[in-house]
Amino acid sequence: MCGRQGKQIFLTAAFAAVICSAGLSQLISELIGGQTPQVAELFMQKPTKATFRAFEKDLQDNCWLTKRLRPWMQYAQFIFFRELGDKAIVGRSGWLFYKTDIQYIIEPMPETNSSQGDIFPVIVSFHDQLAKRGIKLLLVPVPDKASVYPDMLTSRASLIEHPVNSKTLEIIWRLQQAGVEVVDLFAVFELARTGLSPADGTTYYLLQDSHWSPEGMRLAAKTVGQRILDLGWVQKGQVEYTLKQVTIKRYGDILKMIQVPLIEKQFEQEHIDCAQVINPIINRPYQTDPNSEVLILGDSFLRIYSRDEPGDGGFVEHLAHELGSAISSIVNDGGASTLVRQQLSRNPGLLTNKKVVVWEFVERDIRFGTEGWQYVPLP
Repeated sequence: MCGRQGKQIFLTAAFAAVICSAGLSQLISELIGGQTPQVAELFMQKPTKATFRAFEKDLQDNCWLTKRLRPWMQYAQFIFFRELGDKAIVGRSGWLFYKTDIQYIIEPMPETNSSQGDIFPVIVSFHDQLAKRGIKLLLVPVPDKASVYPDMLTSRASLIEHPVNSKTLEIIWRLQQAGVEVVDLFAVFELARTGLSPADGTTYYLLQDSHWSPEGMRLAAKTVGQRILDLGWVQKGQVEYTLKQVTIKRYGDILKMIQVPLIEKQFEQEHIDCAQVINPIINRPYQTDPNSEVLILGDSFLRIYSRDEPGDGGFVEHLAHELGSAISSIVNDGGASTLVRQQLSRNPGLLTNKKVVVWEFVERDIRFGTEGWQYVPLP
């Protein structure tokens, strides 16, 4: 107890020293550089709450000392308390979690969220617009990492009797009742985890990353491909893609978003076994086909392994492998709620010859999607 109290006293004193010295060091830095001190501007305006907040933000964003000390203070916070700041949470056994994922799961949804929009009528509207064109919609909400591995976030998760992702499951149920076809990957991953033996090292999400592992991605692609074929929406194509095994090493996006190299060096790069999709007919990696019968819309869960290393080994390519034919795609990091539909609306020719649109988005976007959930008319 004394040891932890000593660490807290040390960090408190260090933070206090930074706070007290930040303004003075910034004043000296500006005077040496021949600039008008920020503090002088404060007294040239009418003193209001807004001007003081603006001054505080400018000092935080531009302070010379703060910029140099912040990484060291974050590093000390991690070493002493295993905390990663405002974007990440340290779980169990080296697992890292994106804090926005946790926020979506544990916080109640706002009763009114006019700026974000309501996901349910927007999806139903998009489904109906496609149906008028004779195109089927298959919705694929992707679970957040903590929804699949709550036990790796905290051991107390094993005591929770209700699903941690009940909000998302309720939306899935409502959409299914409205006639929208939805792939329930939550049930798929839960069943897959149940079938693993204790000695099996398979994980469906990456330890240092917010995204799924190659195993999780391939399981999702196989599930979606099989659903499309079982529904008879398209016939399986004639291309028998082959897989080329590739191992890559990388730091996860959660470590990268912290932007503190000192913390990053405390971790080893993950060794990730991927599989590139190869077209044996031309002996080249998979190539998209804008005239295909299937179009997929989605976010960074489609980008990883595809546009990232190793390339040509992501969800889009593996879905094509399952369908036996190339498909087309619109991918926007964080923009699957609205931006991908806006892009489709600006390029309606992408719907030419389409029989199926697959719409993927990560579940946190239900509340935090870029540009919210806007109605987007198709021309």
